Amino acid sequence: MITGGAGFIGSALCRHYLNHSSHEILNLDALTYAADLSALSEFNRSSRHQFIQADLREAETLEPVFRERQPDGVIHLAAESHVDRSIDGPADFIETNIVGTFNLLQAARRYHMNLDSRRKEKFRFLHVSTDEVYGSLGDSGYFTEETAYAPNSPYSASKAAADHLVRAWRHTFSLPAIISNCSNNYGPYQFPEKLIPLMILNALEGRPLPVYGDGLNVRDWLYVEDHARALALIFEKGRPGEKYNIGGRNEVSNLEVVAGICRLLDELRPRAAGQPYSGLVSHVPDRPGHDRRYAVDAAKIKRELGWQPEENFESGLRRTVEWYLANEGWWRHQKEVSSRRLGLI
Repeated sequence: MITGGAGFIGSALCRHYLNHSSHEILNLDALTYAADLSALSEFNRSSRHQFIQADLREAETLEPVFRERQPDGVIHLAAESHVDRSIDGPADFIETNIVGTFNLLQAARRYHMNLDSRRKEKFRFLHVSTDEVYGSLGDSGYFTEETAYAPNSPYSASKAAADHLVRAWRHTFSLPAIISNCSNNYGPYQFPEKLIPLMILNALEGRPLPVYGDGLNVRDWLYVEDHARALALIFEKGRPGEKYNIGGRNEVSNLEVVAGICRLLDELRPRAAGQPYSGLVSHVPDRPGHDRRYAVDAAKIKRELGWQPEENFESGLRRTVEWYLANEGWWRHQKEVSSRRLGLI
């Protein structure tokens, strides 16, 4: 069972499993604004991909799904995830990320209790979280699995609360749960309100490229297909009760991200008049509470499970820009949903 399987990371994980394993996938998603089943259209006729529209906030819908579909495990990705939206409307983040996770944990716990010993031993609950729960770093250092939580936005606070619930259900109820905390994802099918697709699409339309503040906020960028491989590996081989940080080892400032996109577009889709896309960059007021730097130490997952990213930022960004250039029909439809700036007080 993959919750949020029609979302950006969830659909990448579904594609990974369906392309590289024999697993049957039960995809639960509420189909809110950023969900898109077309990201899985190649599997519309596959008997190995079953979709159920379900909202985790509605607890009564979950137990029948467990009872009737009998999953061997859960990978929980369903969440509200955009920091700016959490500033505009934090209630949705509390309800989905905290209450929804609680409802899922309760349903999974009751289901797990009633499994026979063989299936009980095999069952896993992987909760997919974010490095933003750790707060903001200075100019040096890295987030490790032992870093204390210090969330600074409504989004990261809601994810931190969900992490704590999962940890408690492991220790109190012996649910075989694992937590992963990833850095910033990017790649195909990402909803256009996020930084990289927003900049690509604004540039293609000749619109300003809005950079928050001085643009020197640093993130560790992780190509979404690398993340999907990591999640599958943690689910199969990770140890219940453990946390695993997943990072791309690609620390890049927002200004550098935008500059890289502009260079690629100058090469791949030059403007008619020949001007560089960098001329569209516009600095705008910073996001309230904008964390300065995130950087993830992913040594544990490499050491214990043998995972490391296959894409560096340059190769992943090129693949991403090329995908958006080749899929204009998809992003034009999605862009209609996210046309105004959020996250201003």
